[in-house]
Amino acid sequence: MTEFFNTHKQAIVYAIIVIGVVLLLRFLTKLLHNWLEKRSRRRHPNEEPTTIHLTQKILNALWIVLGVMALAFIFIDEEQYKVATQNFNLVLYLGIVAVVTLVAVSLVQTWFKRNIKEKIANNEDTTSYKFLRYIAIFGVYFIGGLLILIAFESMRSFAATALGGAGVLAVVAGVASQEALSNLVGGLFIIAFKPFKLGDIIKVDESMIGTVTDITLRHTIIRNYENKMIVIPNAIINKEKLINYDLGERMCCQWVEIGISYDSDVDLAKHIMREECEDHPNLIDNRSEIDKYNNVKKVIVRVISLDDSSVTLRAWAWASNFSDAFVLKCDLYESIKKRFDKEGIEIPFPHRTMVFKENQLNELKQQISQPETIN
Repeated sequence: MTEFFNTHKQAIVYAIIVIGVVLLLRFLTKLLHNWLEKRSRRRHPNEEPTTIHLTQKILNALWIVLGVMALAFIFIDEEQYKVATQNFNLVLYLGIVAVVTLVAVSLVQTWFKRNIKEKIANNEDTTSYKFLRYIAIFGVYFIGGLLILIAFESMRSFAATALGGAGVLAVVAGVASQEALSNLVGGLFIIAFKPFKLGDIIKVDESMIGTVTDITLRHTIIRNYENKMIVIPNAIINKEKLINYDLGERMCCQWVEIGISYDSDVDLAKHIMREECEDHPNLIDNRSEIDKYNNVKKVIVRVISLDDSSVTLRAWAWASNFSDAFVLKCDLYESIKKRFDKEGIEIPFPHRTMVFKENQLNELKQQISQPETIN
C-alpha cells in the first residue's frame, strides 16, 4: 500500500485537489443559489425563480463534467494531452456562455417586467415594451448561439460573419421562410404605426373580433367574446382591413335593419323601432346642440330600400362602446320582433309574384285540369 502511494503520490494528490475543487465549487454554487433565490422571492414573491434553478443545475453539471475531464488527465499520455486540454477548454467555454446567456435573458426579462408594471400603474400603453421584450430576448439567445458556434472550427467563419453586423440580416433572411419574415415585418409595422394596442377591441374580419391580449414577433393574440384565444399571424393583420373600436372616440353607431311586408304600416313600424331604441338603457344621446334645437330625433329611422318581398327599414342608434353596441343590437332585434307581432307588422318570408300572359295562363289551366294519362 505504501509502495502504491509512493509510486502514484502525485496523481493521488492531484485527484484529491480536483475532487476538492469540484466540491467547493458546488458548495459555492449552492450558497449563491440560495442567496439569489431569497432575494428574488423577497422582491417578486409571486414569481418562481426558474432561471436561478436552471443556472444552478447547469453549473453543477459543468463542475462535474470538468472534474471528470480533469481526472482524465491522470490516465493520458503527452500525445493526447493537447487534445484533452482543448476539449476541457471547449466545455468550460460552452458552460460559461450558456450561463451568461441565461443570466442576460433573466436580466432583460426583469427589466422589462419592472418597466411594464410601472407603465400599467401609470395607465400608459405597454404595447411597445411587450413587443420589444421579445426582440431583446431573441437577440440575447441569437448572440449566445453565435458565440457557441465560434467554438467550433467548421462554424467559426459563419458565426464571425453573422456577428459582423450586416451578416445578421443575411443569416436571418437566408434561414427564415418568407412567411416568417412577413410576420416579423408585420409585427414591426404594428409597433411603429400603432393601428391598435394591448386592450383594444379590433375586428379583422367577420369571424375574428376581440380584445388584443398580446403582440409577439410572429403573431397577435385576441380574446373573443367566447373567451377563446385567437392567434392571428401579423402578416394577415397587415393585409386585411382592420376596424379598431377603441381608436379615437369609443362611441359606436350601431344600426338595426329589419324588412317589413308591403302591406304593413311603414310609419307605425318606424315609430316602434324608434321607441324600442330609445327605451334601451345602452342608448346614448349623440346629438349636437344644434340637432337638439332643430328637434332632430335621438334615433333616426329611415326606409333604405324596396326589395323583392319587403320594405327595409334601418334605425341608427349610438352606444358608449362596442360591447354595449353589440348588446344593444341583440336586444333590439328581440324587442322589435315582439312589438311587430303585437302591433300586426309583418316580417315577410321571401316570396315572388309571377305574371303570366293570357295565353300562357290558359295553357297552364288546361294542363292542371287535364287528368293524368295512365298507360
